[in-house]
Amino acid sequence: MNRVVRLADIMAEREIESEPEAEAAARVGSDLNSEHLRMAEAILFGAAEPVDEAALSNALPQGADVPVLLEELRRIYEHRGVNLVRIAGKWQFRTSPDLGFLLRKELPEQKRLSRAAIETLAIVAYHQPVTRADIEDIRGVALSKGTIDALMEIGWVRIRGRKRSPGRPVTYGTTEAFLVHFGLENVGDLPGFDELKAAGFLDALPPSGFDVPDPSDRLTADEEPYENEDAVRREGTATDE
Repeated sequence: MNRVVRLADIMAEREIESEPEAEAAARVGSDLNSEHLRMAEAILFGAAEPVDEAALSNALPQGADVPVLLEELRRIYEHRGVNLVRIAGKWQFRTSPDLGFLLRKELPEQKRLSRAAIETLAIVAYHQPVTRADIEDIRGVALSKGTIDALMEIGWVRIRGRKRSPGRPVTYGTTEAFLVHFGLENVGDLPGFDELKAAGFLDALPPSGFDVPDPSDRLTADEEPYENEDAVRREGTATDE
């Protein structure tokens, strides 16, 4: 009799333990197409660059629920060696942050950004849209020729428009490559006041009224857009230095 009762208890425990798995399977069956999930996984895995939802939707069969597929893949890979992350509004598989040391490879450093370039990049990132005069005003020194060119050559800074002010100076901002390199979804994810202070980049008692700027990657009301950015880049390099 005791054996029968014990067997019944064991079966009940196993049934309870299996319920979440059954529920998960039922949910996947009702909300997801398993073949679409495999196809989305293959596309993202093989992509050299982050993939946006529109491109993924075009590559998948008609009717594929891309947001649901992405969310399921993100859940599946959440605790694995690679994670599905959203970067600059797009999706990409990346090594889990805690395992990055396994893939670190020491290479000779071929080029270092100057201190002026690093400061300029920080100003562009946090104060965008900014003009050359804005950068010089914030730094307190003249901007040497080639500093912005170097940042544009790397691909982290771009000419985004012209300011609606006398002389119509060009305005600068960061690029998608900047977001990808630093693992940001948008410029709003840049470290804020508390994060910078905790990291030691700000004094314990900053000046009265000091605040971290709120950057925008969209054209503002006092900016004019350009139809041909390549032409603008050449013009900015030739005239704005």
